[in-house]
Amino acid sequence: MDSDKEQLEQETLPLSLRPEWSDVKPIPQDDGPNPVVQIAYKQDFRETMDYFRAIYSAKELSPRALQLTREAILLNPGNYTIKTLKKGKCVSENGEAVMPKIFMNVWHFRRQILEALDANLPEELDFVGCIAKDNSKNYQIWHHRRWVAQKLGTSATSKELDFTRKILSLDAKNYHAWSHRQWVLQALGGWEDELDYCQQLLEEDIYNNSAWNQRYFVITRSPFLGGLEAMRDSEVSYTVEAIMANPDNESPWRYLRGLYKNNTESWINDPKVSSVCLKVLNAKSNHVFALSMLLDLLCHGFQPSQDFREAIDALTSDSAPIDSDLAKAICDVLQRVDMMRANYWIWRKSKLTPVA
Repeated sequence: MDSDKEQLEQETLPLSLRPEWSDVKPIPQDDGPNPVVQIAYKQDFRETMDYFRAIYSAKELSPRALQLTREAILLNPGNYTIKTLKKGKCVSENGEAVMPKIFMNVWHFRRQILEALDANLPEELDFVGCIAKDNSKNYQIWHHRRWVAQKLGTSATSKELDFTRKILSLDAKNYHAWSHRQWVLQALGGWEDELDYCQQLLEEDIYNNSAWNQRYFVITRSPFLGGLEAMRDSEVSYTVEAIMANPDNESPWRYLRGLYKNNTESWINDPKVSSVCLKVLNAKSNHVFALSMLLDLLCHGFQPSQDFREAIDALTSDSAPIDSDLAKAICDVLQRVDMMRANYWIWRKSKLTPVA
């Protein structure tokens, strides 16, 4: 506790007043002779970056340099810039004297220091975790965390899965968190409980399309589930149940189609697929996605029973003529009930092959 207090007090003291930095000459930022829109940096940020430029140009991989990157990151977690040095010139291809540019990425330099010092990487994960709480969509933080986890190997698996779980509990659709979680599973393992995790998320919010996507990722990639073919039957049953509970939820409809990837014949011939379409159509509400899937089935060779014809007829307005071609009749209904994409359904109808 005392050490944390001492560190905080040390960080609030200007670098120019700290004895350990007395040998360093800071390098000011060079905005050129006539900056158009000069940024009004705060004094603490300006000073920190001036000292950072100095240690960066000197390639100093030391404990104090590591501490300085910490302070720079706390001031600006998205620290990524290219700046010129005031001193030194070089000659360009056309013979003009130009200022040399240095690539200054605080996170990148921090990784160089961590590696050089053989630093405590579990502590680094804790540091990144604290920064990520308020910056969970900063891609540099996630890139840095992946680097650290990769260095730690499988010993970091549990911690990384728990970390992404916490982030996703606050933002269920955080792309960076999902991407990192999928990387962890593939690179470090931890598949055993992932399907249960997806189940939990969908129980909390069946409309969570990210959880549906992760569920598909798990059943197709997990080394413990046997792959899509082995999981298809149980997953179709699960998805049909989800559709019947919420027919207006597009995610399970897309998931159902994905369960037959590269196997159109099975998709057309599985009675559970056409059956769920018919059940939703007979319910006469929230049937846009059921109509859309039925249209796709017909376009791929599905042979409908009279029950489907009757269900479509029941959805057609009394004043509108009923097309004898079931696929065209479906397009007519979709044009009317899905007005946002009316032009699309008109186009789909125009592309249908006439019935012989």
